[in-house]
Amino acid sequence: MLEKIKKPEDIKKLSFHELSLLASDVRQRIIEVTCINGGHVAPSLGAVDFIIALLKVFNPLNDRIVFDVGHQAYAYKILTERNDRFDTLRTYGGISGFNNIFESNYDAFSVGHSSTSISAALGIKIAMDSLEEKGTSIAIIGDGALTGGMAFEALNHAGHLQKNMIVILNDNEMSISPNVGALQHYLTNVLVSKSYNTLKKQVWDLSQSLPGKVRKTFIYGAQKLEESLMNIIVPNIFFEDLGFKYIGPVNGHDIPRLCRIFNKIKTNIEGPVLIHLVTQKGKGLSFAETNAAKFHGIGPYNKKNGHTTPKKNLSWSEVFGNKLVEMAKTDKKIVAITSAMTDGTGLTKFNDTYPDRLFDVGIAEQHAITLSAGLASKGLKPYIAIYSTFLQRALDQVIHDVALQKHPVVICIDRAGLVGEDGATHQGVFDLSFLQFVPNLCILAPTSASELELCLEWSKDFNDLPVAIRYPRGTAQVFEHTHSSIKFSKAEIWNKGSNIAIIGVGHSFSTAFDLYNRIIENYEGINPYLINPRFIKPFDKQLFDEIKDKCSHFIIIEENAQIGGFASRLGIEYASDDIKIHSFAIPDEFIEHGKTELLRNLIGLSTEKIYNKISPILDKFI
Repeated sequence: MLEKIKKPEDIKKLSFHELSLLASDVRQRIIEVTCINGGHVAPSLGAVDFIIALLKVFNPLNDRIVFDVGHQAYAYKILTERNDRFDTLRTYGGISGFNNIFESNYDAFSVGHSSTSISAALGIKIAMDSLEEKGTSIAIIGDGALTGGMAFEALNHAGHLQKNMIVILNDNEMSISPNVGALQHYLTNVLVSKSYNTLKKQVWDLSQSLPGKVRKTFIYGAQKLEESLMNIIVPNIFFEDLGFKYIGPVNGHDIPRLCRIFNKIKTNIEGPVLIHLVTQKGKGLSFAETNAAKFHGIGPYNKKNGHTTPKKNLSWSEVFGNKLVEMAKTDKKIVAITSAMTDGTGLTKFNDTYPDRLFDVGIAEQHAITLSAGLASKGLKPYIAIYSTFLQRALDQVIHDVALQKHPVVICIDRAGLVGEDGATHQGVFDLSFLQFVPNLCILAPTSASELELCLEWSKDFNDLPVAIRYPRGTAQVFEHTHSSIKFSKAEIWNKGSNIAIIGVGHSFSTAFDLYNRIIENYEGINPYLINPRFIKPFDKQLFDEIKDKCSHFIIIEENAQIGGFASRLGIEYASDDIKIHSFAIPDEFIEHGKTELLRNLIGLSTEKIYNKISPILDKFI
């Protein structure tokens, strides 16, 4: 069936039976590609059926469909003229793992971060009405994303304006980590409430006693009445009080019923509507159904058994999580905070060991930061683990609620630097830029697994100021080197030299180390300084003041935006000195998806590219 779909309009010609076959084909296509490329498998498999129903009823070029995050969008990409390129998913030059307005006109809005779809869809609908364009806007949001405050702000505004728009709540009872909070319990209680299930059983039992033809008519009538019955039984007053017409819960895999509901809303209902769909994450792939957290976002896997290639060494996240558990054994004041990313940030072991000391706040980064400040204000030692790209959403709270008040919160910034296949929306390359200007904030960038442990241990007993520790995605680096003990604001000197200072920030120090060795091997008589700054803020001014009197060139390597990075900070500090600063960092552009090694080479952050760039400088010292 999939071979017959060249454009979304072709779906409208299919019967319900053919749509079911199409759904199977789409799931198989997703599995075939993601088992090689990796990706967000479970969310996209769970969304196939309602995406097909949407495309059966609506015209995506007129009725603009806005996804939240985009984890669910693979079927949409396949069915909107991208099937022939779908095998390039998440590869450099290929199609993105998220919706992208620069990739296709069918993508109404570029996404990648949570809880944005309702706001964007409302803005689109307001603009459509202003321009007198036909059609509606449709926001697709997961139950996890609905825990984000921005989603509630948008619901409130949409209900006030009473625009003709649709919000589809995809309730799979699971965001990246199990959802938390009253809203999640409400959605779950709907499905297990005694009154609802008792009534449904009574209706079903009654139907079995009826003659065949009458039973068929009765069952059809009962299904038609279910929405009205649910409006009586389910406490849906929450959405209705916001001004939405609430429909559901509805089986998100029942394509014929979904099409009937979508058609009725399209033709009969005025004002904003929220459709509550219940879906199964990972549907169609047994091991993704049973382990949706693992298959939320995953690398290549064996499509027959779901196995992935075993890791030889610990990831940075695992090093962090293991060390925090170790520290918590002797310090009962240590608590951990995460925003729906318990597994992703390495806190699963902590949660298993100290469940009463881990707080998963849901997808609510702003709340997580201020919650941590409140905990610290009473003497607890909060460690909040958060991806660099998501910390962007809580900058005001970092400034106002943490740094201004000098609360000793420790912000553990995971995925700092290039993350690869997830692309521009997830590259963690701005945290140094937006944190360095914040007073009262210490920033550390460990170079290796052992140094991350040292940083965490040091932060436990440092109560003067808040601390941020940044580390990347992937396998933690291990050096055959014993790091010096950590002293406030002090750098680590690996080699004392002259003329040239090579400075590697965080995990980019491995590139600096390789560069140093290549220079030693190829340039006799040149002996560069090799520095691990460790403290980005406050940096070791005493050391760098000494080095600038011995060196005329600073070569700084870092995976952060060049504007506002560590090189930028040194450039400001030594602007009046005769020091030439050579910055190798992320250029002033958004970096697309692809393997991190490939991306580093393309933007000039590989050892080879840096060596070739500075060779003319080295030649002058021969």
